[in-house]
Amino acid sequence: MEKNGLSIAIPASIISDTPHLREKTSKVGLLGRAGAIFRVNEIIVYPDNAKVDQHRDLHFIALLLNYMETPQYLRKTLFKLEPDLQYVGILPPLRTPHHPISGKTKHLKIGEYREGLVLSEAKEGLMVEIGVQQPALLRHKQFSVGERLTVQIINIGDKVEVQAVNKDDIPAYWGYSVREEKRSIGQIIKDERFGLTIATARIGDNFIDVAQSIGEKWLGSQHVLVAFGAPSRGLHEIAADEGLILRKLVDFVVNTVPAQGTVTVRTEEAIFASLAVFNVYFKY
Repeated sequence: MEKNGLSIAIPASIISDTPHLREKTSKVGLLGRAGAIFRVNEIIVYPDNAKVDQHRDLHFIALLLNYMETPQYLRKTLFKLEPDLQYVGILPPLRTPHHPISGKTKHLKIGEYREGLVLSEAKEGLMVEIGVQQPALLRHKQFSVGERLTVQIINIGDKVEVQAVNKDDIPAYWGYSVREEKRSIGQIIKDERFGLTIATARIGDNFIDVAQSIGEKWLGSQHVLVAFGAPSRGLHEIAADEGLILRKLVDFVVNTVPAQGTVTVRTEEAIFASLAVFNVYFKY
């Protein structure tokens, strides 16, 4: 993850109150859009109820988020037809820089970045699908057929040539990764790679009151984690299941929707509200 990388943790039960597959798909679409709009680097999907087998929901959310993040020209190859993908047609497009609109070779530019997929080996190197009318040539064979990679256009002529690059070196936002977790939220938060951990909860400090303190720690942290609770139980209750006290577990517990006008704020609504506030205040 890049410097000042942002991770968000969302519970598997975020779709538990949504009975139909179509509506579940739509809700995950909102999560993916939120992640892309606010330049989230990693979306962690965690189990939040040890009394229930959440494997299916964890897999479903992660699958759809990964599908959304994948450029359209790679989806048919990377994803098999399966029942969980029945309604992916309603998912909103991310329209991030790594989802180019044009599929024509003539619109390529030297220095442009693309997501690619190794199609085959050739005498000169590897042939890579990059979403235009012809495969591109990668002269090094350090990747395997079927492997996804990030490339940069280095030559446009009789052949389109590319070189492999590290996503972290790309100046534009290049999408999110998805982590389907088996660990509990308490174990995730204790991960030492996070320099700042924030829990969002109705029972928490008004954001304005702690914004300056969060901002100071945010600037000094390479990796920030923002955790969200479930539709029926907040992070206080989820942490209590592990015998943990939320305020002792994280750096800050904040309420980003003070004086809310509704009885509850849904998790997907809290994600948009919180990330919008953080984006304005911390300019990450």
